[in-house]
Amino acid sequence: MDGLLLDSEILWHKAEVEIFGSLGVVIPQDGTRLTKGMYVAEVVDFWWQRHAWTGPSTREVVQQILQRVGDLVESEGRLLPGAERAIALCAERGPVVVASSTPIDLIRRCLDHFSLRERFVGIYSAEFEPFGKPHPGVFITAALDIDCHPKDCLVFEDSQAGVIAAKAARATCVAVPAADERRAPTFVIADLVLDSLDELSATWLDQQFGR
Repeated sequence: MDGLLLDSEILWHKAEVEIFGSLGVVIPQDGTRLTKGMYVAEVVDFWWQRHAWTGPSTREVVQQILQRVGDLVESEGRLLPGAERAIALCAERGPVVVASSTPIDLIRRCLDHFSLRERFVGIYSAEFEPFGKPHPGVFITAALDIDCHPKDCLVFEDSQAGVIAAKAARATCVAVPAADERRAPTFVIADLVLDSLDELSATWLDQQFGR
């Protein structure tokens, strides 16, 4: 969802800079998030282990970040080019679900804001998995819950951790990396790399899935 359907990676980064900064943890304001694709609790633990702070607990910081990201999505967020078209193309060919590292309540909040929730037959969060991406758990759960084997599924991802998770699940993977990450070697394992969801081809989908 984040960075793929919604232009929200920059909003996650903005929220983290604000909240961690208020705790005395200075994280780079420019460049790719070091924690991109991680579950939010893992992000907080990542920075806690490097720059332990006094005051709020890690659990409280997680809630602060989630609230701030939701507020930013509703005030500044936008759908990325081709997102609605890609959802529609895939929905013509099979059930479409969201499987994200984002906690379930925030997924629902974001999808509701853009009137997208009813476009999906299921919503799955890595918060209910023992491990987050790059572990494939969230994709395996999402596939099995709609009675599909992961190898028969197509995963769209923008993060390196997500691509690793998708391929570990044996799914077909379309990567749509941010411009500053397109040369990252991880993306070579994706089955298709696009600059934008606008580039998704109905012909390619039909070739892959035998329509």
